[in-house]
Amino acid sequence: MFSKQVFAQRLIELRKLHHETQGELGGALGVKQTAICEMERGRKTTTAEKIALLCRHYHVSADYLLGLSDDMNGGCERWTEEE
Repeated sequence: MFSKQVFAQRLIELRKLHHETQGELGGALGVKQTAICEMERGRKTTTAEKIALLCRHYHVSADYLLGLSDDMNGGCERWTEEE
């Protein structure tokens, strides 16, 4: 089952793992830093489009990011940078 808290924690972990600030991640997604802050606090989520961008940006599966799986890379091996 989806949990905002799991999504928030995984987003924080991925951002820090990639040494990004909230502002840098916001720029990559086309949102303000405050939107990233709200997601990381578990107060808000985002659109399916932004989730897809997050998954592509960090090369993780949506199931992992949303807390539906613990397999970080499930299904991501077919992604290429050109897509």
